[in-house]
Amino acid sequence: MAGSERAKMAAGEWYTCLDDELEALRVTARDAVFEHNSLPPRQRGNLGPGLKALLGRAGEGARIEAPFHCAYGFNIFLGDGVFLNAGCTILDTASVRIGKGTLLGPNVQIYCAEHHKAAAGRQAGLEIARPIEIGTNAWIGGSAIILGGVSIGEGAIVGAGAVVTRDVAANTTVVGNPARAVKRD
Repeated sequence: MAGSERAKMAAGEWYTCLDDELEALRVTARDAVFEHNSLPPRQRGNLGPGLKALLGRAGEGARIEAPFHCAYGFNIFLGDGVFLNAGCTILDTASVRIGKGTLLGPNVQIYCAEHHKAAAGRQAGLEIARPIEIGTNAWIGGSAIILGGVSIGEGAIVGAGAVVTRDVAANTTVVGNPARAVKRD
């Protein structure tokens, strides 16, 4: 492995999150998130100006309710009309792409980072970043958790509180921990 920790993170290689460049990027994100979360709703609109500038893409009509938290912001790509309800957290060490018209309930958590299995690796800050993709018109229920490397298909439904550890096919409903497919009504 060669290059900066940011380059390793972007390449999907093991990197150390205890890095000055990555910390500076997280500080920038925290500032944008603080502004977004602190602005009065009428002044903030759909997205605080700093957060909107930070995101990789914010489609037309994309809305993030406060409070919100993200790690970097620039790895988050929101399609048109995406809605993130209050309390969502996106740890975007890798790309997080959310398709148009998709709805996330309150307190949804999206985690791209996977920590090292060995205690010494975790103490050294070793992580690997795995991308997440959520298709168009999906619905992610409140307090669901989506782990890195997962793809959720178009029109899929993730039940409230589900923990998604593997891909979800289009137009499939999953519930539980770990999330499993159930028959749709």
